[in-house]
Amino acid sequence: MSTMPYWRLSNFYFFYFALLGAVAPFMPLYLEYLGFSPARIGELLALPMLMRCLAPNLWGWLGDRTGRRLLIVRWGALLTLAGFALIFIRQDYGWLVLVMLLHAFFWHAILPQFEVLTFTHLRHQPERYSKIRVWGSVGFIVTVVLMGWSFDLYGLGGYPLLVCLIMLGILASSMLVPATAGEYSRRTHAAGDGIRTILQRRPVWIFYLGVMLMQVSHGPYYSFLSIYLGELGYSRTVTGWLWSLGVLAEIVLFLLMPRILLRFSVRQVLLASFALAALRWLMLGHLADQIIWLLLIQLLHAATFGSFHTGAMQFVQQQFPVGRQGMGQALYVSLSGVGAAVGALYAGYLWQPAGPATTFTVASAAAALAGVILFFGLRREQHESSVCIS
Repeated sequence: MSTMPYWRLSNFYFFYFALLGAVAPFMPLYLEYLGFSPARIGELLALPMLMRCLAPNLWGWLGDRTGRRLLIVRWGALLTLAGFALIFIRQDYGWLVLVMLLHAFFWHAILPQFEVLTFTHLRHQPERYSKIRVWGSVGFIVTVVLMGWSFDLYGLGGYPLLVCLIMLGILASSMLVPATAGEYSRRTHAAGDGIRTILQRRPVWIFYLGVMLMQVSHGPYYSFLSIYLGELGYSRTVTGWLWSLGVLAEIVLFLLMPRILLRFSVRQVLLASFALAALRWLMLGHLADQIIWLLLIQLLHAATFGSFHTGAMQFVQQQFPVGRQGMGQALYVSLSGVGAAVGALYAGYLWQPAGPATTFTVASAAAALAGVILFFGLRREQHESSVCIS
């Protein structure tokens, strides 16, 4: 890795996913702290997911059109911070709708473009992606552990300030990343199929449908896990460590993924991820009151996120040519956003009347459905664009 800026790329992932570590476990708790009901919490958490449906496509098109991906990342980081800082003015429902929409519009511009930059730096060694991405998991763990400990001691009042400090870290780290060759060229379109032609391929649209359903299944987890664990009697410090355990398992898997992808196909990796996700959500809804089962449930995060995300990144790299990589990544984030928004909404509306067990059972069914669709949709004998996905 001496020919690429390994630590500067890793540093960006550290802060980017540190922000996710601040938002996923603790934003629901902060909204509850402000006095919002589960339904309102679900609605507010769905708004950034909706921005994931819109913003990445615009920024992906712009990145492919201009080639100035690093500039998009830097401006996105700055405007993410500016948008979220509006939370210091007011915290009523209507104002928080604006804050959620505005900061998410720019936040979700960042990662797809940075993923393309990373793979450009990796050139002919894409299997090493996981060794850079693993630092994002480290950032997530550091954040959830320290924030969980801090909130147990001092309460949730300082949450917005801590989030802004992490966003400042994203901005600073983006300024250290060097441009890739051709970054400032006028256009980066490669000859070959357009986006519409690529999306008409059966493996591609089947894959994106599976991506959306996987995120639907994660809705209750990202929206209500911390609240759920609190209801079961776990402290915020323990909750932070439980979130961290899942990401530690993810880190181990990221380190093993280069070997796994040499032995197993992308199709096999994705199908295993869906099967284990269905099992995980079913267990979470019915066994989370027992710490031994809960530890196992969190270890399965290695499959429901780690192997799925790495397999998905490999699929996008295989199916989209260089000049379409921005749109390929953007579509991945956008359809993840559609699924996550649906997941947050149904979780919010089901949580009180139906209860956690039913809510997580619905999540399990969504993951199982995705697995069935990909099992039959990505057939063993199917080859697209000279890529074996069997």
